[in-house]
Amino acid sequence: MFGSGRKNFDPGVIVLRDSQAVAEAIEAALAAAGPEERPGLERAAGLVARHAARPEREVRAEWTRGILGAAGVDPRTHEVHAVRALRKAEPGLSLKAAVVLVREAAEASGQ
Repeated sequence: MFGSGRKNFDPGVIVLRDSQAVAEAIEAALAAAGPEERPGLERAAGLVARHAARPEREVRAEWTRGILGAAGVDPRTHEVHAVRALRKAEPGLSLKAAVVLVREAAEASGQ
């Protein structure tokens, strides 16, 4: 039903990232850090960089799994219930967008 063209469909969910601002704050802290603080800040900088590099599809799937997890619905085994739970949590989502998001979450969970 929704399979054709799904890979190019934009579900209308905007992924907001403030990773750049966080990275800049960590870099500023590193510039002023003493030797005892540097290892922790360097580790934090690496974590932020890895997190910021994730594809939007992965971020959307994580967001969807969080909502579905709170609702107690597994998108791999209960797609219809997952779509319903997602649209109940986010009423502005279209049916098509919810289906795409649930399928992305299910695919990411199966990997």
